Amino acid sequence: MYSIDLNSDLGESFGNYTIGNDSGIIQYITAANVACGYHAGDPMVMDRVARLAKEHGVVVGAHPGYPDLLGFGRRKMMLSYDEVKNYVKYQLGALSAFTRTYGMKLHHVAPHGAMGNQCQNDEQISNAIIDAILDVNPELIVYYCAGAVLGEIASDRGLRTCCEIFADRAYMDDLSLVPRKMKGSMITDEDLAIKRCIRMVKEGKVTSINGKELHIKGETLCVHGDGEKALLFVQKIRKAFEEEGIEIKAF
Repeated sequence: MYSIDLNSDLGESFGNYTIGNDSGIIQYITAANVACGYHAGDPMVMDRVARLAKEHGVVVGAHPGYPDLLGFGRRKMMLSYDEVKNYVKYQLGALSAFTRTYGMKLHHVAPHGAMGNQCQNDEQISNAIIDAILDVNPELIVYYCAGAVLGEIASDRGLRTCCEIFADRAYMDDLSLVPRKMKGSMITDEDLAIKRCIRMVKEGKVTSINGKELHIKGETLCVHGDGEKALLFVQKIRKAFEEEGIEIKAF
């Protein structure tokens, strides 16, 4: 029996600006990665998504990013170890206040955007994030991108980990995500995306953007909530996985 967690990045609206379809997507997923006010999100948005998660039985994880509202957290920033650690602690604390309001525990941490991408190879940033988690709550699960050094370090330091694969992103030959500025970085054809997802789950394989066959481990599957077809993706993934005998359940 195959099984996988299905997550999406939610709570990325801000003030008068609406991004994504949180209320629609949350009906089909098992885990929500919620923006904590740095790359997106605000107190009203965090409260709303925490309430929706409670209503739908969805676990809530923090989706901390760099302090980059203008760039949606997708611009690389050169920060010190202490800055990364304290920025992550701040965001974990903020979201925890809202999950407690609804009688929920924060479930995991999934670094966002440029911060998450740098965790692929950067040990200092990875250690800063892990130290923040250890200071706040060592029971939090670390969601890390397949092949990222973040997963190895977190596991070595005693934290539970969950390896993340992506439904809507292409891979480089080293399992890092194809930079968004490159052609082909986003997979917008939902049928192609689903075929890739099924293969990653059942065979543990994915084809890189250069045509190289790669081994990949997936324990949670992510659909970016700000994508134009995000709702359609999660709906079709649910249906296809049921037909393929792949159980969707929280990690």
